[in-house]
Amino acid sequence: MTAGNQAIQPGEMFLGGEIDPVSGKRVQRDIIYDASNLTTHGIIVGMTGSGKTGLGIVMLEEALSSGIPCLILDPKGDMGNLLLNFPSFSPRDFLPWINEAEAKGRATGTDQLAVQISESWRSGLAEWGIGPERMQKLADSASYTIYTPGSVSGVPINVVGSLVAPRLDWSDSSQAEIGRDEIEGLVSSFLVLARIDADPISSPEHILLANIIEKAWSEGRDLDLGSLIAQVRHPPMRKLGVFEINSFYPQKERDRLAIRLNGLIASPSFAAWMEGPPLDIERMLYSPRGQPQASIIYLAHLSESERQFVVTLILSRLITWMRRQSGTPDLRALVYMDEVFGFAPPTAEPPSKKQILTILKQGRAYGVGMVLSTQNPVDLDYKAMSNAGTWMIGRLQTERDKARILEGIESVSGQTDMKLFDRLISNLGKRQFVLQSAKAKEPVIFTSRWSMSYLAGPLDRNQIERLTRDHPLRSISISPSSAGAGAAYGTAASMSFKIAPAAASQEMLQQGGGMEMTRGGSGGVPPEASGEISRDESQVAPRVDPSSAVYYLDPSAPWASQVRSIPGGRRLQAGLIARVHLKYDDNKAAVDHTEEWEAIFFPLSQRFDPRSAINVDYDDRDLASRPPDRAIYLLAKADLDKSSYFKEAKSALQDYLVRSRSISILRNPALDLYSRVSESRNDFERRCAQAAEDKADAEMAKLKDKHESSINRIKSQLNNADRRVRELNTDTRQRQQEELLHGAGDLLSGLLGGRRRSLSLGGAASRRSMTIRTQERLRSAEEKKEEKERELEELEDKLAEEISLISDRWKGAADQIEEIKIPLEKADVDVEEMSVLWIPVG
Repeated sequence: MTAGNQAIQPGEMFLGGEIDPVSGKRVQRDIIYDASNLTTHGIIVGMTGSGKTGLGIVMLEEALSSGIPCLILDPKGDMGNLLLNFPSFSPRDFLPWINEAEAKGRATGTDQLAVQISESWRSGLAEWGIGPERMQKLADSASYTIYTPGSVSGVPINVVGSLVAPRLDWSDSSQAEIGRDEIEGLVSSFLVLARIDADPISSPEHILLANIIEKAWSEGRDLDLGSLIAQVRHPPMRKLGVFEINSFYPQKERDRLAIRLNGLIASPSFAAWMEGPPLDIERMLYSPRGQPQASIIYLAHLSESERQFVVTLILSRLITWMRRQSGTPDLRALVYMDEVFGFAPPTAEPPSKKQILTILKQGRAYGVGMVLSTQNPVDLDYKAMSNAGTWMIGRLQTERDKARILEGIESVSGQTDMKLFDRLISNLGKRQFVLQSAKAKEPVIFTSRWSMSYLAGPLDRNQIERLTRDHPLRSISISPSSAGAGAAYGTAASMSFKIAPAAASQEMLQQGGGMEMTRGGSGGVPPEASGEISRDESQVAPRVDPSSAVYYLDPSAPWASQVRSIPGGRRLQAGLIARVHLKYDDNKAAVDHTEEWEAIFFPLSQRFDPRSAINVDYDDRDLASRPPDRAIYLLAKADLDKSSYFKEAKSALQDYLVRSRSISILRNPALDLYSRVSESRNDFERRCAQAAEDKADAEMAKLKDKHESSINRIKSQLNNADRRVRELNTDTRQRQQEELLHGAGDLLSGLLGGRRRSLSLGGAASRRSMTIRTQERLRSAEEKKEEKERELEELEDKLAEEISLISDRWKGAADQIEEIKIPLEKADVDVEEMSVLWIPVG
C-alpha cells in the first residue's frame, strides 16, 4: 500500500499532501501521521464547509485500515458515509445516494449524475494513489454498524442493558472507584433524560439512585428500570449517610420522583430504547472473533437531552472498559466525535463533560485516543483543549474563534511561534488544514486526501434503514427468544416490562404498583395466563400454623443481601426467623450472663436443619406485615401448616445451641481469678498483674517484720562501733600532737646526749607509750566496726534473695492464664420467637 511514492505501514495514517504556505499549492510530500500520536488525543476545528467532516472520515478510514477499532459519536448524521465504500465504482452503487435536488440543480438526471460522480470518485482517488484494492482492504478490515438508540431505523441499542452489573471486585478500592464513576454517569444521564437538574453531590435524587444501583452492583445483582423505580419508593437501605432515609428524602418526594421516571418509560416512544443488543463496549470495538469494529452511534434524530443521555452512558461504559485494560503506548481504540458542541462547554457542566475530560486525561495510559471535531472552538472547555496533542485547524469563521484556538495551542506548547501560526490559519483554503503536533517542531499546512467513502452528506433515518437492513444485529431484541443473542454479548438474562400508563401512575404508586418486572414472560400478560406460575408456585399464600407469626422481608433490611433477597421481587420463598435468649451461668466464676441470639433459616428443607442458620441482627423495622402486590409464593417443602413442625424445630434449635454455643472466659488458677464476660485478655492480664503485685507486697511485709529486729540490732551495734572509732581516732590524733609539741625525739636525744636527768626522760617515754596504746584500741574498734558492717551486708544479701524469690514467684503466678468455656444447658435456651419470613428471590 502506497501514498504517492511512500509505502504506508500499519499504524500510519495517510491524511493528505503538504501545501506550500507561500504559493498555496500542493508539494510532492505526503502527510503520513503516526496513529500512536492520537493517544494524546486530537482536535479538528473548522467552520462549516471547511472540510473537517471529510478529514475526520479520512482519519477513521486510516485507523480502520490499520486494524484500530473506532467508536464514533455522530450528532450530525455524516459518519454513516463510512459505509458508502464502492471499490467497483459502479454508478448503480452510487445511485441510491444521489441527491435528486442536486441532480436538478445541475440540469441532469440522477442516473447521469451517478455516472459522473463515480468517475469523479475514481479519478479523485487515483490522484492520491488509491485504487479498488485499497478500498476493498478498508471494507474487509472491520465490521461496520450504525446504532440508532431510541429508534429502530438502524441497529437499535438497548440502553437498559447499561444497568447490568459490571464485573468488578468491589472490595478493591480502585475497582470500586471505577464502578462509582460509571454509576455517576449513568444516573446523571437518566436524570437529564427525565429533565431533572441534579447535582451528584448534593441532589437527593442523584444520591438515592446512585446508592440503589451501587448496592445492587456491589452484591453482583443486575438491575432494570422497573426494579430501579420500585426501589425509589422502597429503598433497600435504611440510611443515607447518617440520616434516616425518610429524613433525607421523604416518601412523598420519592413518590414524585418515581412517577416522573415511570412517566418517562411509560411513553410509547421509550419502547425503542429497550430494543436491540445491550450496550457492550467490548462488542462495539471487537467482534466475537476479534475483528475490529466501526461502531457509529447515530444521534441526529435525538433531542438535546436524549443525546446527553446516550453520550454519557456510552462514554461511562467506555471508561469502565478502558480502566480494565492493560497499559500500552499504541493506539488501542479511537473515539471520534463529529461535533462536540454542547457536550464539553467551558462554563456549564452537562453529564457528558466529565466523561469526555476523563478520557482526555486518562485515555493515553490505556491506548485510548479521542478526537473531537467542532466548528465552534469557543464552546470547548479549556481543559479539553489543553489535553490535545494533535490539532488540525481549518478555515475559521471569526477572529474570536482564531484567538481561542491560538490560546489553546499556546497553553499546550509555549514554544510555538504564534505569529507564524496566526498567519498560516488566516490564509487557509477549503479542505486545507494546519497540522500542529506535540511531536513536531513547527506546524505544517496540508490538504486532506480524497476519502474512499462517498460523502453523501448527512443521512436521514430512511437512508440509515437502507444501509442496515440486512445487518445481523437488527434481529436481536431483549426478549426470551433472543436470550441466546444477549448471552453472546456477555449480558445477563433478558427482562420484559409491564409499564403503567403515565395517567395511572399516581393511583398505582399509591397502591404499591406502577411497574411490574418479570424475567421472561410475555410483557403485560397476567402471570397465570402466560404460564409463569409453575406447579411449585401459588398466587395464594400457603397456610401457616396459627401459632406462628408471618412476616415479609422489608427491602431496606441491612442484612437482606445475606439471604440473596431481590429488592422489589415478587416471587417469595419461605424461611424461618428465630430470636433466642441464652443464659450462661457459673457460680465459681461468678458468671451470670444473658445474650440475645437471632438468626434466619433459609432456604427451608423438609426437615428443619438448625445448621442452616444465617446469623442476622433484625428488628421490627425489617419485618413487614403485608406482602408485595401480585406476590407469587414458592411452595415450601417444610410442613409450615403443622404445629408439630415448629415444636420440633424449636427443640432441634435448643439442642443445636446447647451443643454448639458457649462463651469463653479466662481463669488464673494461681490467683483464683476469672475474667468477666466482656473483659478483654489485655484487661484481664493487667488485673492479674495487679493482684499478683498485691500478693507479693503482702508477703514482703511479713518478711520485713521477720527481719526488722535483727536489722535494727546490727545497725545499733554498727553505730556504736562507728562512734567508738571516731572517738579513738580523735584521741589518737590529740596524743600525737602533744607528743610532737613536747619535742618528739627528745627521749632518744636526751638519753644519748647525756644532758638530761632520768626523771625528765621518763615523762617523754610515758607520752609515747600512751599514744601507742590509743592506736591499738583504735585498731580494735575499727575491726569491730568492719565485723558489724559484714554482718549487716550478709543480712541484706539474704533479704534481697528472699525478695527476688517472692517477686519471681508472683510474676509467674500472674502469667498462669488459661481459657475455659462455660456451656449452655437446655434450660438456659429460651426460644422466644420462631416465625415464618417470606423473602423475595425473583
